[in-house]
Amino acid sequence: MGRFNIVERKVARFLQEPPTVRGATAVIVTATFVVVVLSGVLMTFIDNTEFSDIGVGLWWAVQTVTTVGYGDVAPKNASGRIVGTIVMLEGTAFIAIVTAVITSSFVTRAQVEHDAAQRKDQLSDRELMEKRFDELERKIDALAS
Repeated sequence: MGRFNIVERKVARFLQEPPTVRGATAVIVTATFVVVVLSGVLMTFIDNTEFSDIGVGLWWAVQTVTTVGYGDVAPKNASGRIVGTIVMLEGTAFIAIVTAVITSSFVTRAQVEHDAAQRKDQLSDRELMEKRFDELERKIDALAS
């Protein structure tokens, strides 16, 4: 019972807080891990002639989710192929999301650096204008005296 409350609180907090890169990465990695383990175990029950034990099922799931697919084991019946399709789609989503996270972090870093450079340039322009105004004031004071 207490374990369910912990999961419920974590899910509620996840849904309330704005998503972060770290949070999104954790979700996709966890989902991929769960899909690999469940599909590897499931394949030993669905197609036990090809997948003789859980180790073979997990090996196949890892090959499939990583899009390597050596072909040493493959599902023979329709239900196994449906599971394989789900694992392939999860692997493709995993690669796409990891690529997007990496790209996003590069873009964010470049934007921060660009904004800092612009602020520095704006400050430099302001300082230049202040120096010119100070010089003009000195000249006006010199003419007035």
